[in-house]
Order: sequence, then C-alpha cells, then structure tokens
Amino acid sequence: MIWVVLPLQLCGLANVSREIELGVKGTASLSAVLDALEIRHPILRVTIRDQLTLQRRPFNRFFACGEDLSLYPPTSLLPKNGITGKQPLRIVDAMAGG
Repeated sequence: MIWVVLPLQLCGLANVSREIELGVKGTASLSAVLDALEIRHPILRVTIRDQLTLQRRPFNRFFACGEDLSLYPPTSLLPKNGITGKQPLRIVDAMAGG
C-alpha cells in the first residue's frame, strides 16, 4: 500500500481525509500512484496533472522520503520507504510568501 497525503484544498474537493492508502498495480511509479488516485477519486483528475500531457500542474509539488520528486520523470519509481508505505507521498500545493 502506498500512503498519500493530500493538501487540504484537494481533501475538501474530493471529500476525503488527508491521508489515503492506495494499492498500485505493477511498478510503484509516481504516474502509477496518480493513476490509482484519479481512478479512486475522479474529481481530482484535472487538479493534480494535465490529462493530455500527464505533466503535473505548475503549482503542485510531490515529495517522498525527504526528496522533491516534482521534476523527476513521471515513470520514476518512488523511494523504497514510499513503496513500502513507511513514509508518505506528499502532494503539496504551492505556497506564497517569504
């Protein structure tokens, strides 16, 4: 099981709790996790990534095991502790300020 933590805005939109456990078939890549999330919660389909290019939306970032995965190719595997569910994949909305 992959552990995903969503930002509050997406939780409210999808009417889900902040933490979600997802089963991913095949390799545990970022793309596979997002596919599973979008299948389970279709309302999130256009909020996290573009449906034509499958690239992340500019103001969304992905973090797992202390790494920023946002600029990695979507087919990249999650870090080992993310795959085993020991640490979450965090989807973070952009923050403003300084």
